[in-house]
Amino acid sequence: MGVDLLFIALVVIWIIIGTSYLRWHPFFVLLISALGLAFLLQIPITEIPEVISSGFGNMFKSIGLLILFGAWIGTGLEATNATTSIAKGIIKKFTILPLPFVISSLGYLVSIPVFCDAAFVILAPLTKKLAVNNVARRNALTIALSTGLFSSHVLVPPTPGPLAAAANLQLDNLYILLLVGGAFALVLMLIGACYSYYFFRKSNLEDHFDKKHLLDYFNQESQLPSFSSAIWPLAIPIVLMAVASILPLFLENGTLTDLILFIGDPTIALLIGVLAAFGLCFKQEKTIGPVIEKGIQQAAPILLITAMGGALGAVIQYANLTEGIDLSMFNNSMGLAIPFLLAALLKSAQGSSTVAIITISSIMLPILPALGFDSELGKVWVIMAIGAGSLTVSHANDSYFWIVSQMGEMSVKQAYRKHTVATLLQGTIGFMILLAAYSVFNAF
Repeated sequence: MGVDLLFIALVVIWIIIGTSYLRWHPFFVLLISALGLAFLLQIPITEIPEVISSGFGNMFKSIGLLILFGAWIGTGLEATNATTSIAKGIIKKFTILPLPFVISSLGYLVSIPVFCDAAFVILAPLTKKLAVNNVARRNALTIALSTGLFSSHVLVPPTPGPLAAAANLQLDNLYILLLVGGAFALVLMLIGACYSYYFFRKSNLEDHFDKKHLLDYFNQESQLPSFSSAIWPLAIPIVLMAVASILPLFLENGTLTDLILFIGDPTIALLIGVLAAFGLCFKQEKTIGPVIEKGIQQAAPILLITAMGGALGAVIQYANLTEGIDLSMFNNSMGLAIPFLLAALLKSAQGSSTVAIITISSIMLPILPALGFDSELGKVWVIMAIGAGSLTVSHANDSYFWIVSQMGEMSVKQAYRKHTVATLLQGTIGFMILLAAYSVFNAF
């Protein structure tokens, strides 16, 4: 094994110790990691500050506004009760489906602009109401919500993890990540929904909706925006980015094409989504100032962590990770096992999915050519593998585990049996599906 790879392993061990056992802030742990690795790799001492600063700045430049705008959309939806309106609309429209699948779908959608832990806090009362005082039913719906939220959290922009991975792997086409990540997150969501449905059926209650109970619950909120108004801040950025990626293929270069590309740029598209969310606030006479401040407060820690992850990534690029290792045996679908296993190991050891995604995507960049994943689509496959690994598994060292157990009123034993096992199934089964999809894709 190469010496540089051993140094990387030491840094990963330090990240685990620093974040899990010492409980230091990930920003400081990553800063020490970047500095320590720079010395171990014998980067000239006069160049180290520039390497770290440029890595920090480049990452901030790549995804800083995206994370901030995503946070503002989330806080705008919270302030106007738009998330409750979206929940009401989805549940009323999909009453034909078993309840766990609807709750998982709700989590899948809401977690795209709202961080999964905050979204769980917002939506947890809904699962309790729908449980009709049945503990088994409540636990099943809690897992349906937690797994639905988690699936898009690790895979679909503008959540910080996928954005950071795209920046670390120098992915230029964010539209592909949005499309593929959304589809794969849907698969992971369905895995979690099926697992929760198993417990739901064991609760010995009918799995259809009590419409009167639902209407009574939602009618408690007297100032909900309409479903169409509530969904626009989410739908507009997605539609604009999709249009910008497709229509230019059929149009000649010109003013119209330039305009489509401009408004479909992820930064501008999300900004328009922010304006739509703020429009909801104005319509309901909500003060914009607190919404903006809360969004900044939510985004700032994530921005600092991801940017420092970019600094670590810049240092890692000086390492020779292929020295003494024959990667030719992994130059196929099994090459995806490397990012998956590394992300799963780091996630399980230190708890944070975002830290796992940032760290492993930084490590993977130098070895992409040797594995055959240095194309735009190849990078997306790697991000999918990292995403699946980064939710394998959520347990006691993960803050999300405690949010799910406490807000869902589950004992620690129950949370291990249901939430932790659910994330294990999501990650492992999801990765096997990913391998199969990659093999089929390459067969054509």
